[in-house]
Amino acid sequence: MYPPAQTLEGKPRQRRAGGGATGTWPQLEDKLLFLLIFQKTNPLQTMHGLPFQLSPPQTNYWIHPLLPVLPRAFAALGMAPERDASRVATNPLALEGAPAMAIDGTERRRQRPTNAAQQREQYSGKKKTHTAKNLLLVTEHPDKGIDLGPTVAGKKHAKKAAEEEAIAYPTHATLDKDTGFQGYAPAGVVTHQPQKTPGPGGERGGQGPQSSHLQRTRDRRQCDCRGETVSHCPSCLTSDHRGHLGSRDGDCVRLAQSPRELSSPVPRI
Repeated sequence: MYPPAQTLEGKPRQRRAGGGATGTWPQLEDKLLFLLIFQKTNPLQTMHGLPFQLSPPQTNYWIHPLLPVLPRAFAALGMAPERDASRVATNPLALEGAPAMAIDGTERRRQRPTNAAQQREQYSGKKKTHTAKNLLLVTEHPDKGIDLGPTVAGKKHAKKAAEEEAIAYPTHATLDKDTGFQGYAPAGVVTHQPQKTPGPGGERGGQGPQSSHLQRTRDRRQCDCRGETVSHCPSCLTSDHRGHLGSRDGDCVRLAQSPRELSSPVPRI
């Protein structure tokens, strides 16, 4: 993290590295856990330092020197995601395994801006709060991150952010996406998007299934009324008695229009 002949502040050491009092964290695993908690949850520094027996000033002190360690470690291991979308096609992680990829957007909450224009720009209608958004491209076999897009305002749609990033995909790549990327189809890439399951209303744009009881009731409208269909019966087309059915007694009984009316007694006119 820093030259061994210097202290953390950049001053020359008065004793060898590792000398002096034993620190609060003798193990590197504790520092890694401290850093991962900060990256994952971003808690208040009071709560962040509590499990490690650190005060808020000590917590703030350790965040700054440890924060650059993680991306440097990923880069040294060759697992750092690409930050330049134009180099995704030649990235070793993208070329490893099958060219099956998946793209999705991730949002994280941020502090509410005080400026009204910035509030509208950072407000995410999906999350109902102010967020910052990033696009993440991963390979499915093996499951590794390839590209991490730039941070954009939470208001920006995922499809628009993907089009502006202009990712260069490898040859013969397949891309899984969700409905947030509806219409996003890069050239030379086969995209797959799940379809919404039809709800109780049936197929999209069509009419839902009807109950057999209600269907039989509607079919009664086509029955004969004194030798004529209901739609042509003069006694059944009065303004306040539409949909009547002639009875044997010559009276006209009202035809129930809904299951609720079917349960009520039929009045005689």
